[in-house]
Amino acid sequence: MKTSNKELKKELTEKIKQLFLENPKSKFNYKQIAKRLTEGEQKEKKFISGLLYHLAKEDFLIEVYQGKFVLNPREIEKTKSIGPFITGRVDMKQTGKAYIITDELLEDVRISPNNTQKALHGDIVKVRLFPKRKNSKTEGEIIEVIKREKIRFVGKIEKHQKFAFLVPDNKATPVDIFIPLELLNGAKEGQKAVAELTEWPDHAKNPFGKIVEVLGNPGENEVEMHAILAEYNLPAKFENKVEKEAEKIPDVIAEKEIKKRKDYRNIVTFTIDPYDAKDFDDAISYEKLDENVFRIGVHIADVSHYVQENSVLDQEAYDRATSIYLVDRVIPMLPERLSNHICSLRPNEDKCTFSVIFDMNEKGRILKTWMGKTLINSNRRFTYEEVQETIENGKGEFADEIMTINNMAKTVRSKRMKSGAIGFDKKEVKFKLDDDGKPLEVYFKEQKDAHKLVEEFMLLANKAVAERVGKVSGNTKPKTFVYRIHDIPNPDKLSNLSEFVSKLGYKMKTDTRKNISQSFNNLLARSQGKGEENLIETLAIRSMAKAEYSTQNIGHYGLAFDYYSHFTSPIRRYPDLMVHRLLHAYLNNAGSFQQELYEEKCQHATEMEKRAQEAERDSIKYKQVEFLSDKIGQEFKGVISGVSKWGIFVEIIENKCEGMIRMRDLSDDYYYLDEDNYQVIGNNTKRKFKLGDEIMIRLKAADFQRKELDFELAE
Repeated sequence: MKTSNKELKKELTEKIKQLFLENPKSKFNYKQIAKRLTEGEQKEKKFISGLLYHLAKEDFLIEVYQGKFVLNPREIEKTKSIGPFITGRVDMKQTGKAYIITDELLEDVRISPNNTQKALHGDIVKVRLFPKRKNSKTEGEIIEVIKREKIRFVGKIEKHQKFAFLVPDNKATPVDIFIPLELLNGAKEGQKAVAELTEWPDHAKNPFGKIVEVLGNPGENEVEMHAILAEYNLPAKFENKVEKEAEKIPDVIAEKEIKKRKDYRNIVTFTIDPYDAKDFDDAISYEKLDENVFRIGVHIADVSHYVQENSVLDQEAYDRATSIYLVDRVIPMLPERLSNHICSLRPNEDKCTFSVIFDMNEKGRILKTWMGKTLINSNRRFTYEEVQETIENGKGEFADEIMTINNMAKTVRSKRMKSGAIGFDKKEVKFKLDDDGKPLEVYFKEQKDAHKLVEEFMLLANKAVAERVGKVSGNTKPKTFVYRIHDIPNPDKLSNLSEFVSKLGYKMKTDTRKNISQSFNNLLARSQGKGEENLIETLAIRSMAKAEYSTQNIGHYGLAFDYYSHFTSPIRRYPDLMVHRLLHAYLNNAGSFQQELYEEKCQHATEMEKRAQEAERDSIKYKQVEFLSDKIGQEFKGVISGVSKWGIFVEIIENKCEGMIRMRDLSDDYYYLDEDNYQVIGNNTKRKFKLGDEIMIRLKAADFQRKELDFELAE
């Protein structure tokens, strides 16, 4: 019996030590520890008090006041010198807890709020892992901030008598920033501003900062759009030196340059773009060579001719990496003189282009491909709507050319889908705005044949360019190139999806790449028009990997291409500009370029693309909140778009605006999350709210600062 007690005490001592190590700043008494560690076992409880005093005697703990203990700070220092350690990026939650996303482990590492130290969302940090307990998630503590993701934060000013705070807009920043009154820079109570972190003293709960920019009053369109850009550290305008550099570029093509290029100015050529576009970076030309053979040219603005490597313009384009499309404006990658004038393939103007020319038969089979620098003069600027009308009724300017090209595009698309491409046709949310940027109406942009016509030929050009450089014979090593890659779906997510849809009567084959993609397409097609359509499409998209830029080619899974690049939009994407430069060099027999340098550039482009997408999403969310702000109390039909332990996400069907019914507002029962089946269930009533279900909701509140809508059940 004595031995048994000894072992029990030893085991309990380790548990107590672990609890304090995992919560190094928390104070615990006997009752709190007993509740956490013993699961009601009286035998264990009776030892705890004595063990606490024993650990205090050993200097492992300090008794801060009677019966209340805390970990000795010296133990914290000791633990920092032992491992194991990992490095990763912080994904901070509103509650203050965080997850560390790392390539070093198969799962994310959970960090409790009192172990995040001074890390903030997005920071690169060093983490000490705690010993893993049976059937529990991997946990740890942050011991060092290696690199701050950002030091500027957007929020609202909250003034007090002797100091002020900036309360961040972003929910992922769970601390307010302390601002001394003398560093307010003229910011007034309630205004939006940008604060820059200056220090975070050891003793301080909050970081210190200064106001570097006063944005203005919340709710004003200009203020809110600039706040979104500032939140993601994205530029709102070009510096004078960049604009001046753009002004120096001549808009007349020199005669010696014309002689270097293949002349396509007398060939039927046109652009097809959205009605409000100004940066036309791609054009299509058409020639009939004989009865069944056509020469289709994909002509892309030759930005590399005007933007010289390492110039001021080039450095600015690289830093931005992409154009940003907010609801009410475009923040271009290049100054307007280039993006909307000199490089833009405007009708009836001579333009320098980089082209991929395909000789194809009517069935879309490529017989011959040529690539090189060209000169074009577009005959006509079409909108998608105009081309769609021609496709539907067979009439209009260049109707024969458009109908032929469209038929070829359909054939090419059909082949691509049979080869295993995945066809997600998501609706894009658009707004009609008044002169002050206030949303008057929400509408959806759907992919029709006119869009698909352009898309198929751009895909063909991107694929051909990647194959030209990457596809080599024998043991020859391909030259350094910039690819657009897309990995196969995450196996765990795929397995969960397959298991879940089987409960709904759908089968998925996940043994080969082709079977996976065919299963995806069958799933999307078979569920169309059914109650579970939204649910299945949402889960399918969530299981997919994200596309990115890399010099390491693994192919593009979603498109079913072994080689794929981005060549067709150099006005708005920096990777396309890199591809133009590399391709031109290789067509002229240049040796390979330094891979490490281009891989670094690829990573930067991927990161900036992600940032731009988040800013674009935020601008849509803000306009959705603004659009519904005068409709409080109105009822709408919605579809459940997500479930969490906090509540049920619902997307309104008529306008795609998403909000949340909070768990606390479901007052008819206690509801809990059934994570495996994407639903919440009432404990007593067994009532279920499942992803994809249609429900009636009432708009309860619209929060501009958080860009959030609160719903309640309408019953």
